[in-house]
Amino acid sequence: MAIFDTVSKTQAQTHPMDFVNHCLNFERGDVTFVELIVPQQPTVEMHEADIVIKVELNGEEVLVHLEFQTTDSYDPEMSLRMAGYIIRLMETYRLPVYSSVIYLRPNAGRRDRGVYEQNITGHQVFIEYQVLRLIEMEGEPILDNKPTGLLPFTPLMKRPTDMDAEEWLRRCVQTADSVDVPNKPAYLGSLAVLGNLVYESELISNIILEETMQQSNIIEYWTEKATAEAHQQGLEQGREQGLEQGMKERAREDILEALELLLQPDVARTFKPVLETIENPQRLKQLLRAAILAKSPEDFRRALESNGE
Repeated sequence: MAIFDTVSKTQAQTHPMDFVNHCLNFERGDVTFVELIVPQQPTVEMHEADIVIKVELNGEEVLVHLEFQTTDSYDPEMSLRMAGYIIRLMETYRLPVYSSVIYLRPNAGRRDRGVYEQNITGHQVFIEYQVLRLIEMEGEPILDNKPTGLLPFTPLMKRPTDMDAEEWLRRCVQTADSVDVPNKPAYLGSLAVLGNLVYESELISNIILEETMQQSNIIEYWTEKATAEAHQQGLEQGREQGLEQGMKERAREDILEALELLLQPDVARTFKPVLETIENPQRLKQLLRAAILAKSPEDFRRALESNGE
């Protein structure tokens, strides 16, 4: 989903070495950051790799490739996608590639074996990559070591067996709030967005309010992040189908995405026909904020019926 993908990539781009060291499981002295790479794909039909980081590993330049997945990929399946990324990166940059897919939702990636195989005699293909499911990662060592880029993901990680979910979430918030980052509301906002994959938004908001007193700033950050993404997606779509229309379509998708996350998916989809009739971009922005703050379908229905008043 767009919101989770954007937040995940932002953390990896801002703190790349936290992800490199965790994914490669090397000591910091073994690997040195060189640069972030923006992959240039040959055609617009091809997917762009999420994050590509050039590092120096034991004196040799290599690429670390990360893909963030909220759900499973079926068309094409993830193994084929990863094989395509790896081959294109090797062909383009002529460097070894260490590739990982990171699954955010607890139920995602369970069938991903981390292998693409073509078993044809004389034409065999075998490509291997690392599968990282956050729900299977021990979260306590991350809280203890405090790698800045990984802390917003800790609510999605495996908690200690003697700790309940709410206590774990509280520890994650407290630890994230203790690190020194330039924009603390934005940083905690990332934790809030990702945490909504497994926790109710009201619980996250209440804990953040109790522990940090920055709830309103985080809601503003979340709304601005989604709006900025809608604007960017609109720019990309606008090259072919008109900027304004692309922005409106993206805004509607983000509203439905927020409703599906915070409410029941089936209930959220009942609002789709009404949203498709709304053409005012400012009104859609208001409804996105209403969707994020809604605690029930009735809350959002009232926002729809208010006509922006």
